[in-house]
Amino acid sequence: MSALPKTPTDESTSQKGSAQLAIDTIRTLSMDAVLKAHSGHVGAPLGLAPTAYTLWTEFLRYDPSAPDWPNRDRFVLSVGHGSMLLYSVLHLAGVEEIDAHGKKTGQPAVSLDDIKQFRQLSSKTPGHPEYRMTTGVETTTGPLGQGCGNSVGMALAERWLAARYNKPDAQLFDHDVFVLCGDGDMMEGVASEAASMAGHLKLSNLCWIYDNNKVSIEGFTNLTFSEDVAERFRAYGWKTLHVTDGNDLGAIREALNEFRATDDRPTLIVVDTVIGYGLQKQQGTASAHGEAFDAEDVKGAKRFYGWPEDQSFLVPEGVAEAFHAAVAERGRPLREKWEADFARYAKAYPELAAQIEAMRAGRLPEGWDKALPSFEPDAKGVASRDAGGKVLNAIAETVPYLVGGSADLAPSNKTKLGFADAGSFGPDNYAGRNLHFGIREHAMGAIANGMALSYVRSYASTFLVFSDYMRAPVRLSAIMEIPVVWVFTHDSIGVGEDGPTHQPIEHLASLRAIPGLNTIRPCDANETAEAWRVAMEQTHEPTALVLSRQPLPTLDRTKYAPASGLKRGGYVLAGDPNETPDVILIGTGSEIALCIETYESLRAEGIKARVVSLPSWELYEKQDQAYRDSVLPPEIMARVVVEQAGSMGWDRYVGAKGAKVTMSTFGASAPLAKLQQKFGFTAEAVLAKAKEQIAARKG
Repeated sequence: MSALPKTPTDESTSQKGSAQLAIDTIRTLSMDAVLKAHSGHVGAPLGLAPTAYTLWTEFLRYDPSAPDWPNRDRFVLSVGHGSMLLYSVLHLAGVEEIDAHGKKTGQPAVSLDDIKQFRQLSSKTPGHPEYRMTTGVETTTGPLGQGCGNSVGMALAERWLAARYNKPDAQLFDHDVFVLCGDGDMMEGVASEAASMAGHLKLSNLCWIYDNNKVSIEGFTNLTFSEDVAERFRAYGWKTLHVTDGNDLGAIREALNEFRATDDRPTLIVVDTVIGYGLQKQQGTASAHGEAFDAEDVKGAKRFYGWPEDQSFLVPEGVAEAFHAAVAERGRPLREKWEADFARYAKAYPELAAQIEAMRAGRLPEGWDKALPSFEPDAKGVASRDAGGKVLNAIAETVPYLVGGSADLAPSNKTKLGFADAGSFGPDNYAGRNLHFGIREHAMGAIANGMALSYVRSYASTFLVFSDYMRAPVRLSAIMEIPVVWVFTHDSIGVGEDGPTHQPIEHLASLRAIPGLNTIRPCDANETAEAWRVAMEQTHEPTALVLSRQPLPTLDRTKYAPASGLKRGGYVLAGDPNETPDVILIGTGSEIALCIETYESLRAEGIKARVVSLPSWELYEKQDQAYRDSVLPPEIMARVVVEQAGSMGWDRYVGAKGAKVTMSTFGASAPLAKLQQKFGFTAEAVLAKAKEQIAARKG
């Protein structure tokens, strides 16, 4: 157990200084909530309370009455398990709740009753902070390192917004991003990737405060972690500061002032704290992280703080009022000045002001899709990645706040914005719209989420097989309901000679399994344009666009159904929708061409066939039952699915007895034609399966 600075145990709350009284209120609210829930992590809130107090009451530019003010400083609790720290602070700051439309509800963001409902069903105080659930929570945190990555996206977005919209007579964007992070964040690779990028970009508006309590769940961090974190961050290009006593408000204040004075790099403040500070049996040990403690332990801690040990959820008179005043009296005038400045800005720069308002509201500019390309029929066709690049550029020229890039693969993903004023984002050009994430897929995902949380419409791209590297942020984009566009190219064994390490097999099923993620695999150039249209029209749902490297025939839409059917997820592409088919061929992406070829062969033999393009399960399942039955009539069970990916999930559409021309192994390194022959993706093989299905149903 670590030695602790002594706090007089005979000092009553009325005799305490106002700062210490507020700090101990944060601590005791956190303890009482965790004790009542019989669940939670109290160690970090007890150790970090002085840091949070100092940051919020003396530095954070934040108006509790307008928690969505665009130029507010962002506070990210990357150590999301310490959520009670944030809930206690939001309560004491008197943050007012707003609804999904930004309207005040008349309720506090976090009331004392909400704190008493910590970790309970439907409460506003879940186990980890959740964006959209609790006003004042800037991002969903919990998976360690993700908040760190989000913060880089937020800081990057501020720099981009400032470069694009600030004028000499109107500084609309100059906010900072503060993060509380811990040993787990420092160990997770995503935080390291993100820190490396932040240092390279010289994001001086970014401050990470590292809770250096030297404890993780299994014990002291020296079991697994012995590096010099500050030295590592200096190598990344960060300024590093060290506060050796987490209870020293003066030292914390000095470090934060030094951050504010730094204009050429991000800042890491290492704060030495004691986990579970005040819990006499647990403080400074792994048991303080999340193991159970009892009422006697809490009473002992309260005695240590000089707190009434027989009272729970106590907020002493004047504490909340003083805390709120300290935050509001600094933040409210800044917010009011910003609103006055913006009113003048709107008159001087109406077009730019309209863009800012549209971003805040999640709207697209009028006529944003007017330049979407249409592709003529072409048997040779074009890869959907190439079509996607053309569509992306057409959209980006009309949606000026669409910003993104690739993990060092833009020439392959075709995601570079090539028009004249697009530019590359970097420390010498924060107005650039092409982001170069480097080979940092995981951080790219977290950064793209942070950008989306700061009004920018973000997209991020890599090969589909590398979606594994960034699954966590893709999943979190769905949890948070933010409309990031994930562009995954090289979608099948069509990668060819690169072999099984680069040929995705299970990845489509993996993405489709994420609730709220709209995974779309278009079959040709025109479906690709429609897929981008669907993605851009989302306000609360991320989209994964799954695109090919190899050319796909551009279908003759005078002969087959229009590509606009994609918006319903699945549609009858070929065959009379009013005819009862003998067999249904279902496909996505490149395999639709095989379905069409098989369909034409069947029709030539007088067999009534139907081709269903099913590029998005997510969209299709949202259609009413009547529509779905019209596409896939339940009485027609002779069905064949064709997809160069694993078969998982296709039973729902072809049934247990339907045929699947899919992958059951990893791929191989060879030219595409050889691979298609080896794995059965030929017209002959699909035709044979279709006839087997017809015969089986007739038999």
